[in-house]
Amino acid sequence: MHKAFPDPHHDHGQCVEDALTRAERACGGRGLRLTPLRRRVLEILAQSHAPVGAYEIVEKLAASGEAVPAMSVYRALEFLTAENLAHRIESRNAFLACTAGHERAEPVMFLLCEKCGAVAEMQAAAFSRDVTKATKAAGFEARSAIIEVSGICGPCRKKPKR
Repeated sequence: MHKAFPDPHHDHGQCVEDALTRAERACGGRGLRLTPLRRRVLEILAQSHAPVGAYEIVEKLAASGEAVPAMSVYRALEFLTAENLAHRIESRNAFLACTAGHERAEPVMFLLCEKCGAVAEMQAAAFSRDVTKATKAAGFEARSAIIEVSGICGPCRKKPKR
Protein backbone atom coordinates (compact mmCIF):
# COMPACT_ATOMS: atom_id res chain seq x y z
CA MET A 1 0.00 0.00 0.00
CA HIS A 2 1.35 3.44 -0.99
CA LYS A 3 1.76 5.84 1.91
CA ALA A 4 0.12 8.86 0.29
CA PHE A 5 -0.47 10.92 3.41
CA PRO A 6 2.47 11.43 5.78
CA ASP A 7 2.20 10.66 9.45
CA PRO A 8 0.72 13.76 11.13
CA HIS A 9 3.75 13.91 13.43
CA HIS A 10 6.45 13.63 10.74
CA ASP A 11 9.28 16.14 10.31
CA HIS A 12 7.93 19.00 8.15
CA GLY A 13 11.46 20.40 8.10
CA GLN A 14 12.47 17.49 5.88
CA CYS A 15 9.56 18.25 3.52
CA VAL A 16 10.76 21.85 3.21
CA GLU A 17 14.37 20.79 2.69
CA ASP A 18 13.38 18.26 0.01
CA ALA A 19 11.20 20.80 -1.86
CA LEU A 20 13.92 23.46 -1.80
CA THR A 21 16.63 21.01 -2.89
CA ARG A 22 14.45 19.80 -5.77
CA ALA A 23 13.70 23.43 -6.76
CA GLU A 24 17.35 24.49 -6.67
CA ARG A 25 18.33 21.49 -8.78
CA ALA A 26 15.50 22.07 -11.29
CA CYS A 27 16.15 25.81 -11.62
CA GLY A 28 19.90 25.30 -11.91
CA GLY A 29 19.42 22.67 -14.59
CA ARG A 30 17.11 24.94 -16.56
CA GLY A 31 19.20 28.10 -16.14
CA LEU A 32 16.48 29.77 -14.04
CA ARG A 33 16.72 31.77 -10.83
CA LEU A 34 15.11 30.70 -7.60
CA THR A 35 14.85 34.24 -6.26
CA PRO A 36 14.60 34.83 -2.50
CA LEU A 37 10.84 35.48 -2.81
CA ARG A 38 10.22 32.38 -4.93
CA ARG A 39 12.21 30.38 -2.39
CA ARG A 40 10.22 31.79 0.57
CA VAL A 41 6.89 31.13 -1.16
CA LEU A 42 7.91 27.54 -1.91
CA GLU A 43 9.10 27.15 1.68
CA ILE A 44 5.70 28.30 2.99
CA LEU A 45 3.92 25.88 0.64
CA ALA A 46 6.16 22.98 1.70
CA GLN A 47 5.58 23.62 5.42
CA SER A 48 2.09 22.20 5.11
CA HIS A 49 0.44 19.32 3.32
CA ALA A 50 -2.69 21.41 2.94
CA PRO A 51 -3.11 23.89 0.08
CA VAL A 52 -2.26 27.50 0.90
CA GLY A 53 -3.96 30.52 -0.68
CA ALA A 54 -2.00 33.45 -2.09
CA TYR A 55 -3.31 35.91 0.51
CA GLU A 56 -2.48 33.46 3.28
CA ILE A 57 1.10 33.47 1.94
CA VAL A 58 1.09 37.28 1.98
CA GLU A 59 -0.08 37.16 5.62
CA LYS A 60 2.60 34.62 6.61
CA LEU A 61 5.28 36.75 4.97
CA ALA A 62 3.98 39.88 6.75
CA ALA A 63 3.94 38.04 10.09
CA SER A 64 7.63 37.27 9.64
CA GLY A 65 8.39 40.92 8.84
CA GLU A 66 8.44 40.58 5.06
CA ALA A 67 6.03 43.09 3.52
CA VAL A 68 5.40 41.69 0.05
CA PRO A 69 2.59 42.83 -2.25
CA ALA A 70 0.08 40.20 -3.32
CA MET A 71 1.00 40.70 -6.98
CA SER A 72 4.60 39.67 -6.22
CA VAL A 73 3.37 36.52 -4.46
CA TYR A 74 1.14 35.73 -7.45
CA ARG A 75 4.14 36.13 -9.79
CA ALA A 76 6.20 33.79 -7.59
CA LEU A 77 3.34 31.25 -7.60
CA GLU A 78 3.04 31.57 -11.38
CA PHE A 79 6.75 30.78 -11.73
CA LEU A 80 6.61 27.84 -9.31
CA THR A 81 3.59 26.29 -11.02
CA ALA A 82 5.02 26.88 -14.51
CA GLU A 83 8.22 25.10 -13.45
CA ASN A 84 6.23 22.26 -11.83
CA LEU A 85 7.59 23.05 -8.38
CA ALA A 86 4.09 23.75 -7.07
CA HIS A 87 0.54 22.90 -8.10
CA ARG A 88 -2.68 24.86 -8.03
CA ILE A 89 -5.53 22.99 -6.40
CA GLU A 90 -8.40 24.35 -8.48
CA SER A 91 -11.23 23.32 -6.16
CA ARG A 92 -9.65 25.22 -3.27
CA ASN A 93 -8.11 28.11 -5.22
CA ALA A 94 -4.88 27.40 -3.37
CA PHE A 95 -1.39 26.05 -3.96
CA LEU A 96 0.70 23.12 -2.83
CA ALA A 97 4.41 22.32 -3.14
CA CYS A 98 5.06 19.52 -5.63
CA THR A 99 6.21 16.42 -3.78
CA ALA A 100 6.54 14.02 -6.69
CA GLY A 101 9.15 15.68 -8.89
CA HIS A 102 7.43 14.53 -12.10
CA GLU A 103 7.55 15.97 -15.59
CA ARG A 104 5.31 18.94 -16.46
CA ALA A 105 2.96 17.12 -18.82
CA GLU A 106 2.64 14.02 -16.64
CA PRO A 107 -0.91 13.67 -15.29
CA VAL A 108 -1.27 14.00 -11.54
CA MET A 109 -3.97 12.97 -9.09
CA PHE A 110 -4.59 14.81 -5.83
CA LEU A 111 -6.36 13.14 -2.91
CA LEU A 112 -7.99 15.88 -0.81
CA CYS A 113 -8.99 15.08 2.77
CA GLU A 114 -12.27 16.73 3.71
CA LYS A 115 -11.50 16.53 7.46
CA CYS A 116 -7.91 17.72 7.98
CA GLY A 117 -7.38 19.50 4.66
CA ALA A 118 -4.25 17.52 3.77
CA VAL A 119 -3.57 16.75 0.13
CA ALA A 120 -1.59 13.82 -1.23
CA GLU A 121 -0.02 14.01 -4.68
CA MET A 122 -0.09 10.73 -6.56
CA GLN A 123 1.21 9.42 -9.85
CA ALA A 124 -1.65 8.29 -12.04
CA ALA A 125 -0.20 5.90 -14.63
CA ALA A 126 -3.50 4.42 -15.86
CA PHE A 127 -5.08 7.86 -15.91
CA SER A 128 -2.06 9.09 -17.88
CA ARG A 129 -2.47 6.36 -20.49
CA ASP A 130 -6.19 7.08 -20.84
CA VAL A 131 -5.62 10.84 -21.16
CA THR A 132 -2.86 10.34 -23.74
CA LYS A 133 -5.02 7.97 -25.77
CA ALA A 134 -8.07 10.27 -25.65
CA THR A 135 -6.16 13.45 -26.49
CA LYS A 136 -4.36 11.82 -29.42
CA ALA A 137 -7.65 10.46 -30.76
CA ALA A 138 -9.12 13.98 -30.59
CA GLY A 139 -6.06 15.59 -32.18
CA PHE A 140 -5.66 17.59 -28.98
CA GLU A 141 -2.38 18.57 -27.34
CA ALA A 142 -2.84 18.60 -23.56
CA ARG A 143 -0.75 20.96 -21.45
CA SER A 144 -1.79 19.47 -18.15
CA ALA A 145 -4.08 16.81 -16.76
CA ILE A 146 -5.04 16.93 -13.13
CA ILE A 147 -7.68 15.02 -11.22
CA GLU A 148 -8.84 15.96 -7.73
CA VAL A 149 -10.45 13.29 -5.55
CA SER A 150 -12.17 14.31 -2.29
CA GLY A 151 -12.57 11.96 0.66
CA ILE A 152 -11.13 11.10 4.07
CA CYS A 153 -7.42 10.30 4.52
CA GLY A 154 -6.16 7.24 6.40
CA PRO A 155 -4.95 9.14 9.49
CA CYS A 156 -8.36 10.84 9.86
CA ARG A 157 -10.20 7.55 9.32
CA LYS A 158 -8.13 5.97 12.10
CA LYS A 159 -8.91 8.69 14.63
CA PRO A 160 -11.47 7.61 17.23
CA LYS A 161 -14.96 8.96 16.60
CA ARG A 162 -16.32 11.36 19.18
